[in-house]
Amino acid sequence: MPATSAYIYDAVRTPFGRFGGALADVRTDDLAAVPLRGLLDRSPDLDPAAVDEVVYGNANGAGEDNRNVGRMAVLLAGMPVTVPATTVNRLCGSSLDAAMIASRAVETGDAHVAIAGGVESMTRAPWVLPKPRRGFPAGDVTAVSTTLGWRLVNPAMPEPYVISNGLATERLAAEYGISRERQDAFALRSHQAADEAWRAGFYDGHLVAVPGVALARDEGIRADSSLDTLAGLKPAFATTGSVTAGNSSPLSDGASAVLIGSEAAAERIGRSPLARIAGRGTAANEPWRFGYAPVEAANGALQRAGLSWSDVGAVELNEAFAAQSLACLDAWPVDPAIVNQRGGAIAIGHPLGASGGRILATLIAVLRQSGQRYGVAAICIGVGQGLAVVVENVAP
Repeated sequence: MPATSAYIYDAVRTPFGRFGGALADVRTDDLAAVPLRGLLDRSPDLDPAAVDEVVYGNANGAGEDNRNVGRMAVLLAGMPVTVPATTVNRLCGSSLDAAMIASRAVETGDAHVAIAGGVESMTRAPWVLPKPRRGFPAGDVTAVSTTLGWRLVNPAMPEPYVISNGLATERLAAEYGISRERQDAFALRSHQAADEAWRAGFYDGHLVAVPGVALARDEGIRADSSLDTLAGLKPAFATTGSVTAGNSSPLSDGASAVLIGSEAAAERIGRSPLARIAGRGTAANEPWRFGYAPVEAANGALQRAGLSWSDVGAVELNEAFAAQSLACLDAWPVDPAIVNQRGGAIAIGHPLGASGGRILATLIAVLRQSGQRYGVAAICIGVGQGLAVVVENVAP
């Protein structure tokens, strides 16, 4: 254990919106400021000037989230100009990476209070054009969407590396024998668990409303989903494949933020910590096996925490696709019943830069509700990476 441990004092997020849905008219930088302001409002004793660092995650950064959206969020949230901020891009893992970076800053003494978070508006991600080598080209040019996936690919990149996430997941499903039926059943559980959690009020405690938007809960949850409905969907990436829009996470908009500090910062923050960052793990593999990368990331995080899977009482695994989630669960000696107990990204949504903060917030709430001590938050990342964080429930 480091000389100074890093603790999570609070974690919030916006409701996640569908692509083109309720959050479509909200600028990405404005959206980024919402959970930041929410954290400060929930800790009125904390002087915003006492925040030593803000680290925000963002995957696209090509539109209204350009020029360091973390710093934009600080300014738009009305925080003092003396609060520094940075933006990190590790694609889908960006906000979990932000929390890991912030926790390291606390552990080393470089910060006493830090805020980590992330934002993505996949709806508002712009089209981009490559700049011409010289003015007034005579031919046509193609606008490239920055919403998701590869764009403006370097021709030197080996072709197998630039496979789409969907086709990569098809390969993973075939490699590990993950059937269409298992994928659809996993997706249905995600929708049912998320709907049940919302109706039970589970998410009420860490949601912050987006000003001017009438969105009271995650927009992508389909409470009326069924196995028959899911079975009727056509494969999305390969004609004879098993990965569909129904067993994949949707394009989404949203933002999240996590308040992190040292144990001594409790007096400054004005509240007791909820959880301790007990371990962190990163892993990388072949780009087409990105969905499997959380396996070693989580194993490494547990090892660094001095724990084993038998110590884990809850897991939040970001559901990029049902197939990759199931491949990870099959590799871990873990009871699937403790994984994503309140729904996952297939139902809730996956705004790339915000999902890591969401799974941290959910994990802490699950641990507090269940009384379990340790939990794992893990996420896969395009181009072959994975991240994981182990947290210890310290709330009374």
